[in-house]
Amino acid sequence: MSVRERKNEFVLIEQDHHAQISGIIMSYWKDSLFSAPEFRRSVEYAIFQHDCGWKPFDTDPFWNDKKEAPYTFVDFPVLPKLVLYKQGIDEVEKNDHYAALLCSMHYSAFLRNEALDEVKPFQINEEQRRERLIASLKIPDPSLPDSHYRLLQLGDNLSLYICLNEPGTTKEQEHPFFCKGIPLSAAFNKIEKDNIQLYWQDKQTIAMDPFPFRDKILITLKQKTLSKDQIASQGFLESYKKTSFCETPIQLMPSYK
Repeated sequence: MSVRERKNEFVLIEQDHHAQISGIIMSYWKDSLFSAPEFRRSVEYAIFQHDCGWKPFDTDPFWNDKKEAPYTFVDFPVLPKLVLYKQGIDEVEKNDHYAALLCSMHYSAFLRNEALDEVKPFQINEEQRRERLIASLKIPDPSLPDSHYRLLQLGDNLSLYICLNEPGTTKEQEHPFFCKGIPLSAAFNKIEKDNIQLYWQDKQTIAMDPFPFRDKILITLKQKTLSKDQIASQGFLESYKKTSFCETPIQLMPSYK
């Protein structure tokens, strides 16, 4: 769950919906910047589905008693994260081996600095999975998976920028994840900048520099807003289930600064 806290309420966005936004954004990636286009369908599938393991957890989200707030994807306990990560990668693998390879790389990177002993078996199993998948695939260039994983990572970050910032926020008030923009790895050497800068022009428009996409992008942000009074009187889970989703259109476009 992605969560924004306001003075008297919480705004909640399900992780799978965040992933769908990232998939829509990256489906506009310029053809000229895409390495090995024969893998494009698999790469886009990985981006769209990379958080599918969160679905059952976000249908019945959890309350963090210590913080008096909903658990987020950041502070959600590690052990159940291992379960949902594995379930998600397993589900992707049923449909696309190359996409599962990218998702395995994605989650293993998340846990790289995690010290819990229980993480080690997960990392070993995922390393073995990746070796098995690579052996079953005909990948013409061994650097391709890392290049394509960077596309997943970039789509993830662009979507999180939308989900974690209040629409229309100023640069000074942006979420700290994005204070320096979104970094571009060496995998994007055709783009002559080190990061992407984003600016809310209004509550429904984000300008981007550089803009490595073939056209303006329109996404729909789907979220629930729960008042803290409602949670106190009805309980968090019941409040969440009773609250309807609100949908807001948001456009990403080139910056003309």
